[in-house]
Amino acid sequence: MSLSKIKSRRKLRHYGALFYLGLFLAFQLPLASAQSVTRGYGSDQVLQRGMIVGVTKSSADKVEAIDVNHISQILGVVVSSNDAPITVSSDNQHIFVATSGRYDVLVSDQQGAINNSDYITLSSLSGVGMKANENQPSILGRAASSFDGKTNVLSTTVLNDTKGAKITVHISRIPVEISVTRNPLARKSDNTPAFLGQAGRAIAGKSVSAIRLYLSALIFLAGTIIAGSIMYAGIRGSIISIGRNPLSKQSIFRSLFGVALTGFIVFLISAIGVYLILKL
Repeated sequence: MSLSKIKSRRKLRHYGALFYLGLFLAFQLPLASAQSVTRGYGSDQVLQRGMIVGVTKSSADKVEAIDVNHISQILGVVVSSNDAPITVSSDNQHIFVATSGRYDVLVSDQQGAINNSDYITLSSLSGVGMKANENQPSILGRAASSFDGKTNVLSTTVLNDTKGAKITVHISRIPVEISVTRNPLARKSDNTPAFLGQAGRAIAGKSVSAIRLYLSALIFLAGTIIAGSIMYAGIRGSIISIGRNPLSKQSIFRSLFGVALTGFIVFLISAIGVYLILKL
């Protein structure tokens, strides 16, 4: 075999090796970029693995356990230092927080049993999540497992619900695909007047959708107008009748009482309808 052929084959092998190396890197680089990176933070609290935390107001380098009242501050979940392939920290930052990837998270059944793929948000317990519904604007991620409140229970606690009744809440730790984002279940901004929303919450004891608010307002307005029209027509007719025939005053007053009662019943029915629409 000539020297030129040997050199040609060596070049082919060299280029072949580069080709396969390129293919390897092409497949591995996206995987590497998808790997989660945990960052180290300081904390003035004792935080457990799986707690949901947010950055403190006093320092951007410190985190604290947060509850649903601080849902806009969701940062991520406390993890062990060796849970993620890449960790960034300094000597005084010993709390490691993951903001993406699959990690174990402390959750509760405050909002009911959690099923696989349910959205997870913050609960009333600091650092603990729950199943999200339309009332929370943000989520931590999606459950990669389920929790029925009966199996794998780590602890229990007692909370007061919106009506003041005591409820027992069970806590567990399940894997969650972490991706802090807006809650897809959350109601879209409906631009309802503030006074209307406040009135709805005062009557129902909870947030009410825009459709119910406007429907209730329409029913109440219609009932008030109808009742007012009946009262006005009755009073006006009674005054005219008394002017024409003063001797029939007693019978006219009885008729006026009946008209007033009818108007009141119409108004009462509209008020009850508003209450039922908002409450149910």
